[in-house]
Amino acid sequence: MKNVRGMLWKALAATVVLPFVLGGTPAQAQDKTITIGYQTIVGPFPTAIADGSFEKATGYKIKWRQFTSAGDISAAFASGDIPIGVLGSTGIAAATSNGVDVELFWVLDNIGKSEQLVARNGSGINKPADLVGKKVAVPFVSTSHFHLLIALEKIWHIPPSKVQILNMKPPEIVAAWTRGDIDAAYVWPPALTTILKTGKTIITSEEVGAKSVPTFDGIIANRKWAAEHKDFMVAFTKVLAKSYADYNAHKANWTAASPEVKAMTKLVGGDAADNADALKLLSYPDAKEQASAEWLGGGKKGKALGAITQSAEFLKSQHQINTMLPDYSPYVTAQYAEAAEK
Repeated sequence: MKNVRGMLWKALAATVVLPFVLGGTPAQAQDKTITIGYQTIVGPFPTAIADGSFEKATGYKIKWRQFTSAGDISAAFASGDIPIGVLGSTGIAAATSNGVDVELFWVLDNIGKSEQLVARNGSGINKPADLVGKKVAVPFVSTSHFHLLIALEKIWHIPPSKVQILNMKPPEIVAAWTRGDIDAAYVWPPALTTILKTGKTIITSEEVGAKSVPTFDGIIANRKWAAEHKDFMVAFTKVLAKSYADYNAHKANWTAASPEVKAMTKLVGGDAADNADALKLLSYPDAKEQASAEWLGGGKKGKALGAITQSAEFLKSQHQINTMLPDYSPYVTAQYAEAAEK
């Protein structure tokens, strides 16, 4: 599996530079149309997509394009199809290391317990050592993939080569799980919520992060595009700030029957009740927290830059990237969160 993963990262590295050197998609800027990529994750962000808030605030026609894995959305950034999109901290570390000129401008969520390694009932996996020889599915180039490798190597001292690690997108994981084709999976909701019904948790990303490197989901933008469209970026981030403030103030009202959860479920899939439960597994920093020293504004002491840097260190040690940058701070910005906070 190591060689397969190495080929994956090298292929990504070979394709990521050109679109961003060219400056993204000028045609989109001319007609005020933009394509933004998102993933199948729960939270205030997809709810704001569903109600049209971003279009109203920015005046742009936004084409929302859904991706089911970090690998797919990384490829879309590489081809220049999207100047803004969702990517986990591990994917951000890999992309910037490979020459993609993007910046993290909003932390979607602190992953914590929302990503877990789950063993299927009847798989014979009761403890980490039982993973040897078993089929474990995970979306490659994702934070789940990163934490699976960390758990195996750094916490349990199990060589990944002794585990059959399979690259699957979340919907594929659910299907394979139902058929009994896999023994375990490391994934996020809504797929996680589904497989937990017939499985048991071996470890969560909260536990892995406490012993190694925490992970998060974020929204990134082509730095050149963002600099040329600051009004859009500020308006877009203000919608994020409002939706996160609303959620944090009224999270008890986000139930399966609420319009917010229903709208989110229609967008990302899964079951409304499951998605309402999944929301409780994550934390959502508001604009003040985003701009503070804790997250985007903290420089090397902040959680955002720290996670990206440490992720890059691990990827380099595993030969998943060829070069680690001396400083990742140019790829994290608090300017839009600061503007949204005012």
